[in-house]
Amino acid sequence: MDVIVGGGVVGLSVAWRLAREGRPVTLVDPAPASGASHAAAGMLAPVSEVAYTELPLLRLGVASLRRWPAFAAELAADAGLAGVEALDLRSDGTLDVAFGADDLAALDELAAYMEKLELPVERLSGRECRRLEPMLAPSVRGGLLAPGDAWVDPRRVTAALLAALDRLEVPLVRARVSELLRDGDRVTGVRVEPPGSASAVAGEGPPEVRAERVVLAAGAWSARLAEVPVRPVKGQIMRLRSPQPLLTRCVRGTVHGTPVYLVPRGDGELVVGATQEEMGFDTRVTAGGLYELLRDARELVPGVTELEVADVVAGLRPGTPDNLPVIGPSGTPGLALATGHHRGGVLLAPLTADILLGREGELAALCAPGRFREIS
Repeated sequence: MDVIVGGGVVGLSVAWRLAREGRPVTLVDPAPASGASHAAAGMLAPVSEVAYTELPLLRLGVASLRRWPAFAAELAADAGLAGVEALDLRSDGTLDVAFGADDLAALDELAAYMEKLELPVERLSGRECRRLEPMLAPSVRGGLLAPGDAWVDPRRVTAALLAALDRLEVPLVRARVSELLRDGDRVTGVRVEPPGSASAVAGEGPPEVRAERVVLAAGAWSARLAEVPVRPVKGQIMRLRSPQPLLTRCVRGTVHGTPVYLVPRGDGELVVGATQEEMGFDTRVTAGGLYELLRDARELVPGVTELEVADVVAGLRPGTPDNLPVIGPSGTPGLALATGHHRGGVLLAPLTADILLGREGELAALCAPGRFREIS
């Protein structure tokens, strides 16, 4: 049996994929779908988030984005939903905008780099940007459109994953794992905190859960259970609501030297995020963090200040030194890893699940250089 430690979008996806393959699996988490996945904006944007020093991460993101349509369709079916529309999966692209001459020059350099990689991007003038998104600030000088980027509502995705696991009768142990069980150098299961802390399966959980393999998908808390280079990176985020949507696609920009993004939902919600703070395990929502988000978002789309505040939340991304996730066998018998996804947990969930299913050979071909042109 596989035991999955962690009930965020990654752990839930791994558990669901294993279960639908007929493998026995148990999920252990004190509060599934309540951590970083609950706070996430859900951008599936490997192209618009490309960085000069992160080509391996781009390859992983491209391979996972190509899996998302089938992943969403299968998930919707297994969860008993009417279709992928219930997950608010949209693929209208991401618009990255610039204000001053320096910002525009930086976007031009980035566009040249993307074109060299054969990534699909379109350079736009300020007027063309406002034609696509009329609510953009008049000061926008130009932009880059990544038409293949997409986004999804992570809260709907995790709710669907929980529903699918329930329909597949996957046991859910609502408990916090205190340590990994070992027999010599092999991991043989997990020990959970005793009843009265956070444990419950119909009230009380077993003190130990044995496994042939433990998959550590505990996000920012992974380093508390195993030697993995994962740390918490705090992100504060706002959700605004309006009767009429302000945007039709994701909009990104850099304001006062800080990146900010706005992600529209089909129900009229607009997600604004997100701070990046090295604050340990602090999940407080602060006035300063929210002020900076709203201030910067207003520079891109002035109308955001008229919207109703629907929700504010802070989550902890699992960061790594090189921003690459830690996925696959750990080197310790009986322990596999699915952590360190930083900002890309939602994007990389389908790919991570496939790796944990043992499909590394297929992934090597999909992630090969020169394949980026297949994004559309």
